Amino acid sequence: MKKYSYIIIDDDAESSLKTKTVAEGFSELTFLASAANGQQGLTLILQHQPSLVFLEIDPKNASGDLSLYFISELYRYLSVLPKIIVTTLKKEWAYDAIQYGVFDYLLKPVLETDLLKTILKLDKIALEARFLKRADDCSTAAIPFIKGTTNIEKPLVICIKSYGDYRYLNASEISYFQADNNSTDIYLNSGEMVTAFKTLKYFENVLSYPFFRIHNSYIINRNYVARIHSGNSVCYIKNSSKKIPFSKTYKSNVDLIIANFSEGNYLEV
Repeated sequence: MKKYSYIIIDDDAESSLKTKTVAEGFSELTFLASAANGQQGLTLILQHQPSLVFLEIDPKNASGDLSLYFISELYRYLSVLPKIIVTTLKKEWAYDAIQYGVFDYLLKPVLETDLLKTILKLDKIALEARFLKRADDCSTAAIPFIKGTTNIEKPLVICIKSYGDYRYLNASEISYFQADNNSTDIYLNSGEMVTAFKTLKYFENVLSYPFFRIHNSYIINRNYVARIHSGNSVCYIKNSSKKIPFSKTYKSNVDLIIANFSEGNYLEV
């Protein structure tokens, strides 16, 4: 549920708006600002330090300083650049863009499916970076030897504490979370329900894959999704008759779940 902030740099106002409209369909993306020329874009990047920049490299107005050379200009001021996503009408700049190290190259008008693939690539890189950091921490930390322990990361355990009562839940056994005012009902694969006195927003902020928020009232475990019906906007949960609705606001998370299934050992008939 990581958020990626972004800036759009494009001298075509209509094209810029179309890109922003598609991006707004993804809860992972947070719009910061837009610019119509290179100087404005540079100023915004230095001010906001976005995660992503959607960059037009073949502008209508040649005096706007929008080209791949804009990336070279960024290196004058930043040691770490945002991920550059080129958005343009032409394919022939793709090879040159790769030489400049752009993260992705999307043809206009930007399509939802293409942007979804970009987000999946971002998530994959972020996940690999966290894994490498954890591995590095394990190899460098001075941890006293305790018999029977290892440096292998253990599965997540969630402790529900209430007035001295400690209830331990294996996150892998949780099917879904359901909001209940200022508390959250946690449903296990066994059918049991446990109440935690935290908001659903709290769990959204602290949990990562395989948990996805798909509605104002629900977070689901992707591993317990048995069926997704896009027409009725519902997800079915394994070993349960529960049908969980998903809303337009979180539709992009449902798309991520569908895409994630297709990346594995997968057969569609």
